[in-house]
Amino acid sequence: MRRSSWTSLGLGVAVVTLLAVLPLLAIQVPGVLPGPTYTPGALQLLALCMVYATLALSYNMLLGTGGMLSFGHALYFGGGAYGLGIVLERTDLSLWPAVALTLLGALAVALVTGAVSLRVSGIPFAMVTLAFAQAGSVLVRRNPDGLTGGDEGLSLDTEHVPAALVGVVHTRNLYWLALAVVVIAYLAVLWVDRSRVGHVAAASRENELRVRSLGLQPYTAKLFVFVVGGAVASLAGVLYLLLQSGTVPRSVGADLTVTVLVMVVLGGVGSRWGAIVGGVIYTLLNQRLTLLAGSDAIESLPTVLHVPLSEPMFILGALFIAVVLFMPGGIAGAARSGFGRGRSRSGATVLEAADDQGEQRVLEPQP
Repeated sequence: MRRSSWTSLGLGVAVVTLLAVLPLLAIQVPGVLPGPTYTPGALQLLALCMVYATLALSYNMLLGTGGMLSFGHALYFGGGAYGLGIVLERTDLSLWPAVALTLLGALAVALVTGAVSLRVSGIPFAMVTLAFAQAGSVLVRRNPDGLTGGDEGLSLDTEHVPAALVGVVHTRNLYWLALAVVVIAYLAVLWVDRSRVGHVAAASRENELRVRSLGLQPYTAKLFVFVVGGAVASLAGVLYLLLQSGTVPRSVGADLTVTVLVMVVLGGVGSRWGAIVGGVIYTLLNQRLTLLAGSDAIESLPTVLHVPLSEPMFILGALFIAVVLFMPGGIAGAARSGFGRGRSRSGATVLEAADDQGEQRVLEPQP
């Protein structure tokens, strides 16, 4: 293993260790966290950040690895949340078998919708995924047989959920569960990115025709990435249901996909840790700017400043525009530029490696 890899591994372990002991510490971050890190409010916010970090990781797999711009990724997040809620309410399964059944269902849905969507590419692909998400949103709001709760959402049936994961007093356990989910999601995405299938998907993002000419199967590779991304998004949805004790139709809506796209662009498309950072920062801003917008400091400003600053989405939109204009590579791109490092194993590099392997196979004598 290269020295840089050991350094990254050590840094990652240190960050995870720090996050794991955070509930045992009394660290205060004024303006960011509502209280010390051991309090339920702070842990709830941090756990929510990890939910969206996991979702951003899954979307970055589609966009960053496979070059697939999906407008329907929220379908799998909402499917995980609603799926687990329905299974717990309508069956006698305990939590973990219900989670396994939910993820299997999510895999099946991602496989079917991905197989159809990937018959086209570019904008048509985005529109097909949007159509699937809209169909899911309509189904949730129609509340067939009282399954989804309609516009009021679906509450978590805690009868078969372990007591250690229910209630404000157990927020610490939910925080640790959220941290474990982020680590699992990161390892899954890392495995896909470094696998042969991931390399083919990355190469297809750069030049799909050239990949086909080498005898490789870009459709299969992209479908694999799409399905794994959907499964990770569903895992984030499962965690969201447990953390929020319920879910609402917005978790299936297309506007959530756009929000996740903003997270990925903010962190840096193609960067795993950038997606995590983007998800965390966006969630913190989205939660804390609402309080700032209603503060006395904003109320006392002149009307020309008070009106826009009292709208959190205006501030988030301005931040997004600033990132796109001045940091086109996102936070991760700015960090790489600051340290003078290039992007590791880009799609073009993978394509060149695949090309070399293809030429080698052609030149090798056949038995």
